[in-house]
Parts: sequence; C-alpha cells; structure tokens
Amino acid sequence: MVPEDKIDEFVKRAREAAGPNLESIILFGSAVSGDFHPGLSNLNLLCVLRDSSFAALQVLAPVAKWWDRQKQPPPLCMTRTELGRSTDVFTIELLDMQQHHRVLFGEDVVQGLRIPMDLHRVQVEYELREKLILLRQQLLLASGNDSRLRDLLLRSVPSFGTLFRHALIALGDDSQSGRREAIHALSKRLGFDPSAMQQALDVREHKADPKKMDINDLAARYLAAVEKVTAAVDEALDSDASGRA
Repeated sequence: MVPEDKIDEFVKRAREAAGPNLESIILFGSAVSGDFHPGLSNLNLLCVLRDSSFAALQVLAPVAKWWDRQKQPPPLCMTRTELGRSTDVFTIELLDMQQHHRVLFGEDVVQGLRIPMDLHRVQVEYELREKLILLRQQLLLASGNDSRLRDLLLRSVPSFGTLFRHALIALGDDSQSGRREAIHALSKRLGFDPSAMQQALDVREHKADPKKMDINDLAARYLAAVEKVTAAVDEALDSDASGRA
C-alpha cells in the first residue's frame, strides 16, 4: 500500500542534490505506523541537514518541487542540533516520530531523543483545547450545509485521533499504537461514546457510505466526544499534578 518506489526515488534525488550536507532521511507517520491509506495519507519525510541556510535549501528545491508534483508535502528540514533542542516544544510530534519511523538514509537521529513527558502533558492539554475551540468555530459556519459539515469531520478526525492517542499516553498508557485502538481504550477509561469518531474514520477510509448516516447526529456525538475527552484529560492531569506537588 505504501508507494516504496516514490520513497526510493526521493532518497536518490535528495542524496544526489544535497551530497555530504545531507545527514539523514527519516520516513515517519502513517506510512510506518500502519495507518496509511492511499489517496488520503501523506508520505512524511524528515531531512536532517548539516547546513540549513538559504543556499543549502535552494540545492534541495528541485527535489522538493518534484515531491510536490507527487502530491506529497515538502520534507521537514532541520539540523541535528535543532532537532535535539525542539523536544520541549514539539513533544507530540517528536514522540510520534520516535515511535513510528524508518531510517531511509544515514543515522537514526530520532530514536535517542529525550522527550520531556511533563511538557508532553501540557502540549496535549493545549492542543485538545485549541482544536476544540476551532472545531466549534467551523461547526458554526458549516451549520445547515451537510456537505461542508461532513468535510469538516472527515478533515479533523485524524488529528483528534492522534490527540486521543496522546491523551492516553499522558494518562500513563502507551500500549495503543493505532488511532482506532486508542480511541476505544480512551473511551473505556474516560467513559465517552467513541462511535462518532469511529464512524468518521470509516467514512474517511471508504469503509462506510456517508449517505447512510445522519450527519447532524454524527456531528453532535463527535463534538460531545471531543468535549468529554478535553475536560476529562484536563481534570485528570491537573489532579495528578496536584497529587505530586
């Protein structure tokens, strides 16, 4: 399912273009975690460079433009020093990368990163709260428009699925690697209805017919699940922090 030929071609082009400035290429995200769905998922790449100056980026620009024509997002470009010093602000992203990555070229510069889990908890709370507010804003604009409402839920469910998995990690359970498994485990732990999230994933992955569901009912249950998780995680983590103080 994962287009390995495209990945191999990117690595070849990047190595030829960047030469010794290219320290490592890492594939991360759904292509490694098992959640990859052709036509929906991206091929996410990290290029670790010794020099990330404008001139160095210009050398890689033709490769990035070719990758864009393959309908893939531009690679993340960082130095090893930047990567190590970003663990305090990109805890969710780097923990995901650490748990689900594959080295395509060079050294594994991700596995040894030390992620501060106290800051991870803070980012999980922040991201849940921020995305809940954004969801409400978009629900206001989508009201009365079934197509727009459906698109909103299908666009947002991967992000909320990832955040639910990290909420579970923040609560002390890192045993679930997939979105669906994490949503189910978190629902049992916190006591919310996971069916709306699961149904949105089914529709997004073409496993269910969107015409056969009540989109307003789905949206109501979806919002209620996000609200429940956000409040419960906030309260649980605040309570845990008070207990440690």
